[in-house]
Amino acid sequence: MQTRPLLAAPGCLARNESKGMPSVQTVPMLDPAATSDRWQGCVSVIVPVYNEIAHLEELLQAIQASPVKKEIIVVDDGSTDGTREKLQSLPATSNVAVVFHERNHGKGAAIRTALTYARGEYILIQDSDLEYDPQDYPKLLRPLAEGRANVVYGVRPDRPERGWRFFLGAKLLTHLTNLLYGAGIHDEATCYKVVRRTLLAQLYLQCRRFEFCPEVTAKLSRMGERIAEVPISYNPRSKVEGKKIRHSDGWLAIWTLIRYRFVPRRRWLRAGGSQSPFAVSFSRTPSH
Repeated sequence: MQTRPLLAAPGCLARNESKGMPSVQTVPMLDPAATSDRWQGCVSVIVPVYNEIAHLEELLQAIQASPVKKEIIVVDDGSTDGTREKLQSLPATSNVAVVFHERNHGKGAAIRTALTYARGEYILIQDSDLEYDPQDYPKLLRPLAEGRANVVYGVRPDRPERGWRFFLGAKLLTHLTNLLYGAGIHDEATCYKVVRRTLLAQLYLQCRRFEFCPEVTAKLSRMGERIAEVPISYNPRSKVEGKKIRHSDGWLAIWTLIRYRFVPRRRWLRAGGSQSPFAVSFSRTPSH
């Protein structure tokens, strides 16, 4: 595939400054109440990355091409295939932050680190494997922009094209979610989850791997939030093609849904921001 330089999308940020390679441990989460006009309507696209050198440029180009006001936060979670070097070699872009974990912790950990850098009004999770199409961003954001919802999930086509194991596993998680929480949703395990940043900042997250999805779903449902849904496109890939979720992640997701049905809310609600507990070895962020 022919590649082209990454294009900066206007709207969220003004310019990018390289920070070099200092040892940066944590960045405090910004006060959610301090959202200014500069960030209203802006979506912080969080991209956890682990060993995705083959898809990295294509993915970032696709995100930049999505017609929404955005900032992009890429967290490399200890890649060993050249992804980190590729990220460092990409030209600095006015709306892209790049952060490296010192070692691999998992998807949930990467998202938690990225949240400390996010400034947009909305948070959107984007997997790095090209299964999901960033051209779906406008319809995912519409219910939020129109004030009809605080949480939106993208619903994948209800076909077993991703393989029966993943298809049935996702069905089980969805039915369990509806049974435990009365959520009335159709795709709990979807990557495309979009949440107002001020709402997500109220949750004390403990996820490290793929249990980010059930943890957020459980806690938002416990808070009484209605999850709006929109249909999205989906191009599944197999384990051979690099899919990283495993059987053990399915069992952990089930346990997470059951656990947070009964854990007292006071143990996972918080009043203010916090710092990411995961050590960072490199960061390149746009200027404020």
